[in-house]
Amino acid sequence: MAKVALLIGVSEYEAGLNPLPSAVKDVEGMRRVLVNPEMGDFAEADVTVLKNPQRQEMEDAIYNLYANREKDDLLLFYFSGHGVKVESGEFFFSTRRTSKNQGKLIPTSAVSATNVHSWMKDSKSKRLVLILDCCFSGAFAKGLTAKDGGIIDLQQYLGGEGTAILAASTSMQYAWESDNLELSIYTHYLVEGIEKGAADIDGDGLIAVDELHRYAKSKVQEASPAMTPEFYPFKDGYRIFLAKSPKDDPSLKYRKEVERFNRAGKFTIPARRLLDSLRLTFNLASDVADAIEAEVQQPYREYQRKLEEYEATLVETIESEPTLSETTFNDLRDYQQHLGLRDEDVASIEARIIGQRKPTLSVEQLPEPIKQNQANQFEFDLVTVNVQGQPINSSKGGAEFFTENLGNGVVLEMVAITDGKFLMGSLESEPERYNSESPQHPVTIQPFFMGKFPVTQSQWAAVATLPKVNIGLNPDPSYFKGVNRPVEQVSWDDAIEFCARLSKKTEKTYRLPSEAEWEYACRAGTTTPFYFGETITTDLANYRGTDWDYHGTVYPGNYVQGPKGEYREQTTDVGKFPANPFGLFDMHGNIWEWCQDEWHENYNGAPKDGSAWLVDNDSQNWLLRGGSWGNNPRYCRSAARNFYARDDRYNNVGFRVVVVRGRSW
Repeated sequence: MAKVALLIGVSEYEAGLNPLPSAVKDVEGMRRVLVNPEMGDFAEADVTVLKNPQRQEMEDAIYNLYANREKDDLLLFYFSGHGVKVESGEFFFSTRRTSKNQGKLIPTSAVSATNVHSWMKDSKSKRLVLILDCCFSGAFAKGLTAKDGGIIDLQQYLGGEGTAILAASTSMQYAWESDNLELSIYTHYLVEGIEKGAADIDGDGLIAVDELHRYAKSKVQEASPAMTPEFYPFKDGYRIFLAKSPKDDPSLKYRKEVERFNRAGKFTIPARRLLDSLRLTFNLASDVADAIEAEVQQPYREYQRKLEEYEATLVETIESEPTLSETTFNDLRDYQQHLGLRDEDVASIEARIIGQRKPTLSVEQLPEPIKQNQANQFEFDLVTVNVQGQPINSSKGGAEFFTENLGNGVVLEMVAITDGKFLMGSLESEPERYNSESPQHPVTIQPFFMGKFPVTQSQWAAVATLPKVNIGLNPDPSYFKGVNRPVEQVSWDDAIEFCARLSKKTEKTYRLPSEAEWEYACRAGTTTPFYFGETITTDLANYRGTDWDYHGTVYPGNYVQGPKGEYREQTTDVGKFPANPFGLFDMHGNIWEWCQDEWHENYNGAPKDGSAWLVDNDSQNWLLRGGSWGNNPRYCRSAARNFYARDDRYNNVGFRVVVVRGRSW
């Protein structure tokens, strides 16, 4: 078995393409970790580095990478430079001579991905890894980018059996390099993940390509939230092992603890004291431990630096132009994109300085106790509170359900949801609402069954052992462990695979709820901000009940006149708190829940029949509802909305399932 790598970096370009000084440094960084016998363990002679190559030289090298190989060979192609997408949708790798004529790519000046795909497909090797630290069009000089936007269909142009593609971004980006990093930001964290062993997420001493991507993506988005690295595994490409890690090394053990206790670049007092104790336990010198902490906190500090830079620029702009012109405002947005900041990152800054706050979402919710009866019915407690959060009514509710046996004593309880009509969204008079919840509109819902709780870790583990349908599933992905806690750190794609496996096992159609079904089930006939009433308390749900000072803006731990409460800082067992009138638990707080729908900025044009709102069915951003343990109460409202990229995995994101009601149920 051979391990062969081709590393290409293109920094210098003809007129029309911006130079990328870090690209040639990127390939040296990758080469360093790949040839290290304690890391990548590639033979020096099997790693080819090309810097600023001509087109023919580059094509020959790529062809030779894939030609005359054996089935078990591991082939790695790394590219740092500009990527170009033409109007037909075809993708090209740039060379130092890549150029355009009247805004259109001269195809003979670049390397076609179609050719690369053909050479990959003809290769006997079944272990192919591509790492693309390039934008797909956004790095072209301003004025040449309009026809190059959009998302590349990488599966069409580069996918194949046993292939894994790691891509720095799928969108137009200007933030390719960080002022404080020698390498481009994505490659910096790829190298760090291998060099420090930090990408060995499961601690098995090996770094798989999916682990490497997850590590790099999390770090990139800590520093530049607007960047969206993507991972595209095909068939057996999901768990190709790329490098080794020193799993028993004290420095790595300490680093993982630092990662665990790091809170946006800071440590709580108990965490600080625990880390000081671990320094002694692991016999680490102070300078070594300090360096590890600095590396872990670096992305957060970079993020803070960018926010401060944006604020200083905004203040200076307002001083010279108190009423922003459209041109200046657009330039400001371009500068924001250059910094890799999203609208929600700068919202509080703009609110303080120019009063132009934009909607930003985050949410939380909780569970409840139940009493089960005979004959497919169960009884539960209902609570209603007044605007001060004081209970004004307690009663019993009841609902029908059926049980799905998942094996080994694990069951899934599905609650009957009746059909009906409701107004989706929030009134403009609802406190602390967002514009994304408008316009409020009538929706008709057909009957269905919905999970009584978010999918738990025991349920996830049971289904994860079932035969694969499309992708592999980690049987134990959750950060907060507990068989009755909701599963988290699962992506939208993971949730879809769970539904596919469950459907195949049960011969029923399990799926994620549409956003309309989710809100209808959450409200359960109520029209108040929460199904408990006008406010919420931490006796009723798991959310951040304390004030949160974020970049100078204080997000209150209470909603309107309700009380502040506790902040548990973790998920809780399902069934801990009261149900809604339909008998569903955790619809407010605990974890965000994936929905079927793509993200849309408002409800203009939304379906009125309760179906999922899908346009191209290949969106990178998908709907979340319900909030989480880490968010303030405003985000736990029945109408609040959020989204993440489809392959994001966070410790505040899970899901619940639905199944269409049949006549026999």
